Amino acid sequence: MSAVPRTASLPADTSGAAVPSSRAHDGGLLLLRLVLGLAVAAHGAQKLFGWFGGGGIEGTGQFFAMSGYPSGETMAVIAGLSEVLGGLGLAFGVLTPLAGAAVLGTMINAMAVKWGGGFFAPEGVEYELVLAAGAGALALTGPGRIAVDRFLPLPAHRFGHGVAAVALGAVLAGLVLLIRN
Repeated sequence: MSAVPRTASLPADTSGAAVPSSRAHDGGLLLLRLVLGLAVAAHGAQKLFGWFGGGGIEGTGQFFAMSGYPSGETMAVIAGLSEVLGGLGLAFGVLTPLAGAAVLGTMINAMAVKWGGGFFAPEGVEYELVLAAGAGALALTGPGRIAVDRFLPLPAHRFGHGVAAVALGAVLAGLVLLIRN
């Protein structure tokens, strides 16, 4: 009796390569969305409300002003809202490409502020880079089937939507960085 290759039970794509089941794919995306989205939303709550040991709008605003951004408190509100709404959007799978763009743009700015600190935490950019990459990946792939987006009257997610969202997040991040001193 010959052994059956392990990939024999997996469906094949048009090239004949084995692909994971849609349940595994959707479950993996859900896990990534929940962990990344809720972590980012909590970080935004630190900025907006001072929760979880955060500085609130006033303290975060002072940090933004010291980091060269004009109107520090306004920037704290923008960053906090981007993180809370983008993070919750990712966690629940609501307008996922745009939620990913919001988180990506905010993390690009966070990396720019911390750039001189090297790669590794706590002064480096590794944490922000992982969050940015995860948000960009979710914008590109879409939320999977276990998401609120599935029940909204939206067109089906396409790779082009993700590319447009990632470009939007990067361009807006660049514009914000242009006003930074």
